[in-house]
Amino acid sequence: MHLDVFLKQVSLNHALNVLIWHAAQAGIEIAALVKQGALQGVTEKTTTTNVQGETQMQLDIRSHEVALAQLRASAVVAAVLSEEADEPIVFETVDAPFLVSMDPLDGSSNLAINGVVGSIFSVLPNTGVAIQGQQAFLQPGQAQRAALYVMYGPATLLVLTIGQGTHVFTLDQESDTFVLTQQTVEIPSETSEYAINASNQRYWQPAMQRYIDECKQGAEGARGRNFNMRWCASMVMDVHRILTRGGVFLYPRDHKQPVKAGRLRLLYEANPMSLLVTQAGGESIDGLEEVLALQPTSCHQRVPVLLGSRQEIQRLREYHQQATE
Repeated sequence: MHLDVFLKQVSLNHALNVLIWHAAQAGIEIAALVKQGALQGVTEKTTTTNVQGETQMQLDIRSHEVALAQLRASAVVAAVLSEEADEPIVFETVDAPFLVSMDPLDGSSNLAINGVVGSIFSVLPNTGVAIQGQQAFLQPGQAQRAALYVMYGPATLLVLTIGQGTHVFTLDQESDTFVLTQQTVEIPSETSEYAINASNQRYWQPAMQRYIDECKQGAEGARGRNFNMRWCASMVMDVHRILTRGGVFLYPRDHKQPVKAGRLRLLYEANPMSLLVTQAGGESIDGLEEVLALQPTSCHQRVPVLLGSRQEIQRLREYHQQATE
């Protein structure tokens, strides 16, 4: 079943269907650029940085431009918040029904090693708040109307939720269309696999130290079973692995840079990925609170994120609660 047919069957909102179709088209265009790699110069670093102070790759900029063009062409988007722009970009269709927050190219540092990268989109309602500033985007994740990512790997995949489960589409290279290949993903509630950047262990809080220590002790420790660790340095790829076979993705609060509560951007990384995971039966917290319930305070706000298989996330919440008692 092609994406457009699927959307007609499950969604009664034509404008939302149009928006998702254009986001998918952006993914198809970006996938073509990724495949060209150094032949198109997209793996090269630039001399510029984004609002986060991160050095941009050529493909960061190209992906931002491609996605903006498709979202503008949809005529159903009023404004876009991008990782690659300091302020929201307001379109001429200022009264359109939706706002989009996006990371046009997640994990772009992986391009230099031919690794997997992706694009992340979060769709919010345009509530009528003046969108000439940031306020209109400061909505909790539970207000999202849709979330999706496009993953550029051996196959190009689009993973989507409109609040009715999480579904996977694969790009048919011959027809340049996304075809439904997995409907209603379900994340196993139990897991023996975790993803974390272990190089930051010395900065973690006690609750996370306790959890990882128990995992590392394996069958001889308190958990009574062995665990595997995985880390891809690409949130899209790590989350996709969880959607495929279970596990937890952990980017906890630490004191490496005390001015930052976490590393991941709430509006265009944590929120859309949390919606996709919870719609597949998983959970997502910042340690204590549900990520989707957090009230944003700024457009590029960073937060800790612990998401994945329900039982492990519940255990992590308990450890954080006990550490605060």
